[in-house]
Amino acid sequence: MDALCPFRQPLWATVGDEFQAVFDDVAAALRATAIAQLLFSPEVDCRFGLGLGELRTVGDDATIQDGSAWWFAREAIVEAHSREDKANPYLRTWLASDDSRPDIAAIVNSYLLVRDHTIRRMNPRERCVAAGALLGRRQSELATEERISQSAVSQSLQRSGVATLVAAHQVLDELGT
Repeated sequence: MDALCPFRQPLWATVGDEFQAVFDDVAAALRATAIAQLLFSPEVDCRFGLGLGELRTVGDDATIQDGSAWWFAREAIVEAHSREDKANPYLRTWLASDDSRPDIAAIVNSYLLVRDHTIRRMNPRERCVAAGALLGRRQSELATEERISQSAVSQSLQRSGVATLVAAHQVLDELGT
């Protein structure tokens, strides 16, 4: 996964049931959170808060950090939960940032509304195929693992919306967001 969504700082457990990671760009964070949702069991209900901002190390211990990125990530989790409770029951991810680039947050959050809805509607096999596709695996490999034909994998990618998610991530990767 590191090659497709490179971490600046890999996942690590924090207080309670939370984990954190640092990415160099929005595209990598979006891909990583999509893959995480797909690989977790559907019964595991995770929310992801993405914060776009500055990050600084506090003291000599590199594991203690502060900065607007963390505060925006916390704000984003609260917003995702609020929107989930009100009108978007499929929503699990949100991005928050300062007011200097509201267009970025609006575009990313529009994508997240559609992405999370698409993922939450998938059955377990579609989730496995989707994760493989986002990880750059070939359809023939996925077919062998799932014990289905390559044609069935292709149909699943189209029917479930995964082909569109993969294409969206390719566009984001090209932009270098």
